[in-house]
Amino acid sequence: MGLRKAKSIQHHGKPLTEILASHERFFRGKEGGARADLAGADLSRADLEGVNLSGAILRSANLQGSNLRKAKLPGADLSGANLQKADLRNTDMTEAILPGADLTEAQASGVEFFRCDLSNAIFHRAHLRNVNLRLANVNGAKFSGADMGVAILRETDLTGADLSGVDLSTTLMPRGYAAAEVKQKSA
Repeated sequence: MGLRKAKSIQHHGKPLTEILASHERFFRGKEGGARADLAGADLSRADLEGVNLSGAILRSANLQGSNLRKAKLPGADLSGANLQKADLRNTDMTEAILPGADLTEAQASGVEFFRCDLSNAIFHRAHLRNVNLRLANVNGAKFSGADMGVAILRETDLTGADLSGVDLSTTLMPRGYAAAEVKQKSA
C-alpha cells in the first residue's frame, strides 16, 4: 500500500492540512495559529516528510508505516505513540517526549534524540545508525536486535536499558562503560 497524502487525512473532523497550517502559524508566532493536537490520531502510512511538528501533541497517535523523513519534532509529545516501521531518517526529535512509544523496526538512522525521554520505548530491530542519544532518558527502553552502529550514547545513563543482541562495537559509549559491561548489566 502507498502512503496517504495529508490532504486525505482528517482528525476530529478537521483536515490534517488545516491542522498543520495552523500549527505552522502557531510555531512562527503568527495570528490564528494553534498548537497541533493530534493525540490519538490515525496517521498510519501518512506522508509527512519534512513537516514541522515542533511541540505538537501526538500522544498515542498511530504513525505506523508513516514517512516522517526530515520532519521537525523537537519538544513534540509522542508518549505511547505507535511508530512501528515508520521512516524517521534524519528527523530532529531534540527533547521530544516518547515514553512508551513503539519504534519496532523503525528506520531511524540519523535521528537527533538529544535529551529525549525514551523511557520504556521499544526499539526492537530498529535501524538506529548514526543517532545521537546524548543525555536521553533510556530507562526501561528495549533496544534488543537494534542496529546501533556509530550511535552516540555519551553522557547517557544506560541503567535499566535492554541492549541485548545489539552490536555496540562502533557505538560511542558513556565514559567508563565497556560494551561487554553494558551487555552484562542489561542481561
